[in-house]
Amino acid sequence: MTRIYLDHAATSPLRPEARTAIDEGFAIWANPSSPHAEGRKAKAALEDARERVKMVLGWTGEVIFTSGASEALALGLGRAKASRRVVSAVEHDAVFRAAPDAEVYSEDVTLDGDTVFAIQHVNPETGTINPVADMAEVLGETGALVLSDCSQSAGKLALPQVDMAVISAHKFGGPIGVGALLVRDLALLEPMGGHERGYRAGTENLPAIMGMAAALEAGDWATSVAERAEFREALAGDVLDLGEQVDYIVPLTHPSISAQALLIRLDAMGFAVSAGSACSSGTLKKSRVLDAFGLEDDAARRTIRVSLGWNTTAAELEDFVKAWRGLQ
Repeated sequence: MTRIYLDHAATSPLRPEARTAIDEGFAIWANPSSPHAEGRKAKAALEDARERVKMVLGWTGEVIFTSGASEALALGLGRAKASRRVVSAVEHDAVFRAAPDAEVYSEDVTLDGDTVFAIQHVNPETGTINPVADMAEVLGETGALVLSDCSQSAGKLALPQVDMAVISAHKFGGPIGVGALLVRDLALLEPMGGHERGYRAGTENLPAIMGMAAALEAGDWATSVAERAEFREALAGDVLDLGEQVDYIVPLTHPSISAQALLIRLDAMGFAVSAGSACSSGTLKKSRVLDAFGLEDDAARRTIRVSLGWNTTAAELEDFVKAWRGLQ
């Protein structure tokens, strides 16, 4: 049986350009912080990758390389020069782990110059796009810092201009275990010593960083915008409509079959999908995110996520539509 992978919002396969760059990185084996010739060569490759990441993302601030989105969130929320943390109710669990004492935003919560507000760009379970750029412009007048988790949008959508943004390479075809915290100005953070200009401990993972830069530069997808729109239209009626959504994350609610049963049956049919973000899809609990979006319990228990990536083909999407329509 040929497997069809439709869980790219969890992890996308490594792009061949990234694999080549990683191999090149392993050939530059020295520590970028070492002063000798080998170290300087590694440092040059590191800074080249940094500039390439900034260029592709259109980011004019600073880039702190991390081991992934979770560490970037911990740095941004943990070391920002502000005493309050406020987060939206639909954030990824990693945000709540990074700021366990954070206030959950509501109309009654006031944001001020002593606040860091975390608001994701694209929701990983529903594909809903938050108007982060507009929010940041409004909040700029209050002095509040805006941190946006862009794990599901980096390399796919233009990033919003915020104070801090988080990216994760394995969401767009880069290697697992590398990401970055994009910072408008390093002065927004308390330094901690170590590497990355004193804002991150631990030697940089140069091969993975080079792979991330190459994956961002590749950028092309096997499907077109029109083909992804046709896929969504073919599933009309079962697509969970929650505002403006990206075309590569499609939440589906089946009329009668539970999400857990759907996962089992689709997996047996050769399709890899999920019932939410990877950190929680193995549980039987109702999705906290779907609850925050106001979805009724019964519908939430019948909702799965289909997510597309750079190597998803139109033929694979057609096969999924046929399989979905056959589920009774």
